[in-house]
Amino acid sequence: MYQQAQRGPLKGLNPRVTLVTFVVVVVSLIFGAFFTEQLGHGLALVRSVLDPFLEWYYVLLVAFLLLFMIWLGTGRYKNVRLGSDFEQPEFTFFSWVAMLFAAGTGVGILFWSVAQPILQFQENPFIADGMSPDAARVAMRLTYFHWGLNGWAIFSFVALVLAYFSYRWKMPLTIRSGLKPLFGDRTDGLLGDAVDVLAVFGTVFGIATTLGLGVQQMNAGLDAVFGLPSSLTLQLIVTAVIMSVATFSVVSGVKRGVRLLSEANFWLSIAVVVFMLLFGPTQYLIAITIESTGDYIQNLMGMTFHTNATRDDGWQAEWTVFFWGWWLAWSPFVGMFIARVSRGRTFREFVMGVLLVPTLITIVWIGLFGGTALYHELFGTGGIVAAVEADVATALFATIDAMGLGLLGQGVSAVLVLLIATYLITSANAGTLVINTILAGGDPEPPTAHRILWGGLLGLLTAVLLMAGGLETLQAAVIMAALPFSVVIMLMIAGLLKALHRERYAARTGERAEAPREPWADLDDAGSQPVPVSNDEAHKAH
Repeated sequence: MYQQAQRGPLKGLNPRVTLVTFVVVVVSLIFGAFFTEQLGHGLALVRSVLDPFLEWYYVLLVAFLLLFMIWLGTGRYKNVRLGSDFEQPEFTFFSWVAMLFAAGTGVGILFWSVAQPILQFQENPFIADGMSPDAARVAMRLTYFHWGLNGWAIFSFVALVLAYFSYRWKMPLTIRSGLKPLFGDRTDGLLGDAVDVLAVFGTVFGIATTLGLGVQQMNAGLDAVFGLPSSLTLQLIVTAVIMSVATFSVVSGVKRGVRLLSEANFWLSIAVVVFMLLFGPTQYLIAITIESTGDYIQNLMGMTFHTNATRDDGWQAEWTVFFWGWWLAWSPFVGMFIARVSRGRTFREFVMGVLLVPTLITIVWIGLFGGTALYHELFGTGGIVAAVEADVATALFATIDAMGLGLLGQGVSAVLVLLIATYLITSANAGTLVINTILAGGDPEPPTAHRILWGGLLGLLTAVLLMAGGLETLQAAVIMAALPFSVVIMLMIAGLLKALHRERYAARTGERAEAPREPWADLDDAGSQPVPVSNDEAHKAH
């Protein structure tokens, strides 16, 4: 395998990947700290240049990934197992779902579950009459779209590729492994290093962006509960505390720290959802969730391929490009984390679980929180639109306030602040673990000192992005980080197809994979041997 340092501070790490990513992050920190305004303007300028291209490029890529994942989960390879044929899943179904949901969308959905429906309620390109009942329905549909199947298709694809090559072919749990069928030994050198650098780059800025959004929202919650006004100083303090706890958690490993935190905030989320259902406009919430879900399913393909080609209103760049960029930037991180906890599941179990279960949870969550906000704007006292226009981060707590629950509402806001904190911690520690796993060449238990170092760097980068201009800068950063990794994803598609075809051929002919007629004959260097695609295939082979 590729070179790793054997001594000194880089022991156990790939020296080239580690040094390059470290230098890039440190330079970004220095530039952002001393040239904050220039960083914000520069990111905005680059985004304005790339947006016209990304408006169709990201759409096409994400549409293909959705259809491709459905095919993998239902087609000829559905019985391929992420491990040996009879290997059982490492984690229970509940723990698995809790971890992938908490790491995948926990923080983001807390921020946008009210803010996005309210913003789309005011204006969107699919309806002329804003602030109307029809606008509310369309706003829910669009929010489901940006948080539903398409986004999870990105996460699930990267996770499946990593898990397949790691657990079935005994290769390192790192991005470069997915390109082995295409490039052979070259993935062990500079080409593989470049791929891993892009993965770490996207992961670092993707996590920093989400942490920044979460910290802003947590600040709004502290204002609602304790009267602490929104300020950059408080946000920096919150960032430091969150990253300190997250780093401590990630040092304890996946089976203890990450799993327990994920399960804790999953149960806390359920409690909050039950509260919203009982104390909110229950009948309306059930009705709008059902109606919006049907609307989402009915319009899924049209929205998936929508590029806003006949309009020049900036909606596509502001919303779809940002969200697809966010999902793509997070995909190395969340994909590797999901792969880390998905060993032993078949393609069918994996695809159905990762695509459907988080999407259903998301639909319920947005239906209750976003539906409550829309109800109060349509039939209640309102005020949420004004709060969102003043500060997007206040949307969630403005909704709780509009419910008029007094001290009970204050208590719920306090619980939501705690929930935001736990989701931030979960995302941060999972991201730190993934970054170090890539740098350590796929080692699922990277050195503790390096986990601590990268936890600190993530906190510093989040602080710099917050100082550089808040939401717009965070959005621009994540879109830029996603673009280079999107090219890697296209190569991973080709690599996976080639490997699956080779394995199916070997199962049918009884041929061993140690001597394939492919340019990746060294795939079996680690002593692995492909197992049949399914028991049926094995029977046919004999």
